[in-house]
Amino acid sequence: MQYLYGPIKSRRLGVSLGINLTLPKTCSFDCLYCQIGKTGNLTLSRSEYVKISQIIEELKEWIDNGKNDLSCLDYITLSGSGEPMLNSGIGELIAYLKGLSNAKIALITNASLLYEASLRKEISKADLIVPSLDAVTQELFVKIDRPHKGLRIEDIIEGLISLRREFKGKIWLEVMLVKGVNDDIRHIRKLKEVIERINPDKIQLNSPVRTASEAGILSVSRPKLKKIANILGEKAEIV
Repeated sequence: MQYLYGPIKSRRLGVSLGINLTLPKTCSFDCLYCQIGKTGNLTLSRSEYVKISQIIEELKEWIDNGKNDLSCLDYITLSGSGEPMLNSGIGELIAYLKGLSNAKIALITNASLLYEASLRKEISKADLIVPSLDAVTQELFVKIDRPHKGLRIEDIIEGLISLRREFKGKIWLEVMLVKGVNDDIRHIRKLKEVIERINPDKIQLNSPVRTASEAGILSVSRPKLKKIANILGEKAEIV
């Protein structure tokens, strides 16, 4: 399969079938910690990088070859080797998937394009959105996520706030913490203020455990992760 991966047993999503909506690696970020590697196509341009018709054909083939698997899925997850919202056909794909099975639709995104109201509408039929927010100052945002030059963290934050106001499903906000980069307690307290404005259903704290795109990327210790979770409040969990 070229665009599907799994099903896999996910820590967060149970049994999940993944769909890759971009070619490796097309993204709006070039994160220090990315396990896929450096971004070759750093862009904000939306296009049908992977044709939705090809994804649907591959899904049909997968169903024909494993009908029992479809009923066992907890989620069909839109993610993969880049930013899935860059695919201009994502709304069409979500609509197709909603009629395919009882599996819920999850979208894992870096949140970079959520400032666009039309795009928030495109993804509104998903059941779960897992956006990331690693920094709340432009300086730190540039340092850890190395975004496209056209992105500003204030716009992303406002996009997340608007998403919460409009979206009827669940939002689990992921924060990737890198030792010595964005785990300073002063930053965590600023992060808490912003997260309270976003009001996600969960806050999921993570730290790199696999090989990252840059050498020397270190995980935050478990005790410090627990301290940060306590600061962020009862919605925070370590994943």
